[in-house]
Amino acid sequence: MYPRLFQIGPFTVYSYGLMMGISFIIASVLLTHELKRKKLNPEMGSTITLIALIGGVAGSKILYLIENWPFFVADPFGMAFSPGGLTWYGGFLLAAILIYFYVKKKKVRFFQIADAIAPGLLLAYGIARIGCHLSGDGDYGFPTTLPWGTDYSHGTYPPSLAFRGFPEITAHYPHGIVPDNTLCHPTPIYEFIICSILFAIMWKNRTKILGEGKMFMWYLVAAGTERFTIEFLRINPRLLFGLSEAQLISLPLIALGIIGLLHKPPHEEIRSENK
Repeated sequence: MYPRLFQIGPFTVYSYGLMMGISFIIASVLLTHELKRKKLNPEMGSTITLIALIGGVAGSKILYLIENWPFFVADPFGMAFSPGGLTWYGGFLLAAILIYFYVKKKKVRFFQIADAIAPGLLLAYGIARIGCHLSGDGDYGFPTTLPWGTDYSHGTYPPSLAFRGFPEITAHYPHGIVPDNTLCHPTPIYEFIICSILFAIMWKNRTKILGEGKMFMWYLVAAGTERFTIEFLRINPRLLFGLSEAQLISLPLIALGIIGLLHKPPHEEIRSENK
């Protein structure tokens, strides 16, 4: 693992931060391209990306602090300003709210922008997961004997720490401690591959998916299903019915996407978009 890639003078380049930056740049380029195709103001692309960046990081941190409230109360400054500790769905929800108010102020319909964002958001999420993999921040999966099992011992959150809340795993190791060199499912790489495939499908068919908001609904179904499925391999605590928090959030998002796809406004005129 390579949490720190290199250092230039007093500045350290972290793998997670670098991949996060790359993901936002790519999402911004794709969004601007789609805004032009949809004959919307392409200059909104950079502003929306900045809003998504700020809202995404802030929302991710806020939800993480809520999830770990006792630790936050014990060390508010350390928890709030630690470089790690981000919960993706919190960032997604806050960024979506902020973007909604921004485009409303610009007198642009939210789903016009949401449709333009959707494909790039899938790819950006997958790229950001590469940063999780390189930093070894605990987003990996359970131990595996598969040939591509990955050693996260040099990550920021090695297995000896990551598996402390999983007695069904630690019971199989001496003294209940999982060795740091235990090979685990590289779930961030799984997510990158899956999201790249989903992006390619959505990008190829973006001019064929007709009806305002439909592309975004497909995104909710695709992203929610991807996250719900991968969670069965990831080391996140199970909260209800054997499901993790991410899975419990994914289910209503998938349901919302399906409802949106099935919903047909009575007087909606669907026109083919300019390619």
